[in-house]
Amino acid sequence: MLKIKMLSMADKVDGQGVGSAYLEQISLVNESKKLEIVKKKPDIIHHHTINPNYYLKMKLSKCPNVAYVHFLPHTLDESIKLPKPIFNIFKKYVISFYNNADYLVVVNPIFIEDLKKYNIAEEKIIYIPNYVSKDKFYKKNDDEKIKIREKYNISTSKFVVVGAGQVQTRKGVKDFVECAKKLPDIEFVWCGGFSFGKITDGYEELKQLMKNPPSNVKFLGIIPREEMNDIYNMADLFFLPSYNELFPMTILETVNTEIPILLRDLDLYKVILFDNYFKGNNNDEFVNIIKELSSNQKMYEKGIQNSKNISDFYSKEHVMKMWEDFYQKVYDESKD
Repeated sequence: MLKIKMLSMADKVDGQGVGSAYLEQISLVNESKKLEIVKKKPDIIHHHTINPNYYLKMKLSKCPNVAYVHFLPHTLDESIKLPKPIFNIFKKYVISFYNNADYLVVVNPIFIEDLKKYNIAEEKIIYIPNYVSKDKFYKKNDDEKIKIREKYNISTSKFVVVGAGQVQTRKGVKDFVECAKKLPDIEFVWCGGFSFGKITDGYEELKQLMKNPPSNVKFLGIIPREEMNDIYNMADLFFLPSYNELFPMTILETVNTEIPILLRDLDLYKVILFDNYFKGNNNDEFVNIIKELSSNQKMYEKGIQNSKNISDFYSKEHVMKMWEDFYQKVYDESKD
């Protein structure tokens, strides 16, 4: 058995996709018959976050180090707000961290080219997609869905649109609300909060938006991950108008509940979702799609099938084998 040491601080703050990805990987590796998670004497160290103390450990480590690439410097621009000199230093630190790892894992193949632009060797980069357990995220029956809506004071008769993620400019939260204003007969619910506090990009404006939303919009704040299956199940549609992503865990969680998804038309989705989603480029297009999905049963059923297709592709067995093969490759090459 290969011994893997996992390092992460992502699960210390609720409402982050990085934390969800970390917990899912722990669960996946624990099920493997070829891998074992240890705290001491590992064969491989896997860094899920880029904490400075991990950077030092990487420098001193005698075994191979793997780092997850959950973000790139340019994807931070609409996530956090820092004084420019500090922000520039932080961006350089991110690339230095990635450069010092022996191997990098990206959750979307489109980011391999971006990493190469930072003079990172392609041979040390591998693509392995995120994974979500179907034991934790699954479809509930209609009676259960009604009870969930009643719990959160959501209409049991109206079409309900759910969005999820950190409340920040990059996630398209303002667009989510603007679309809701144009569809007053549809309920919109956003789950997530300010995981990065006041340094969140657009903090003040978004804080006011959360305090005074339109009557058909509810902000539920940060919901513990173990309750998110209920949130997706009470929705008729998952809508994420985000401007920049790698591979949102919320999408993988949602498709397991078999509801349609609507996303912004980003290049990165094309290579991981294979056109199994509804897409728009602006609020007018989003509004038209939501309106049609709420009234066109044939279109809605197509959306359900799309989500089933995504869920089937990212199976536990497929992703687990990718990790087993990758870790074995890392170990073997370290012995050459």
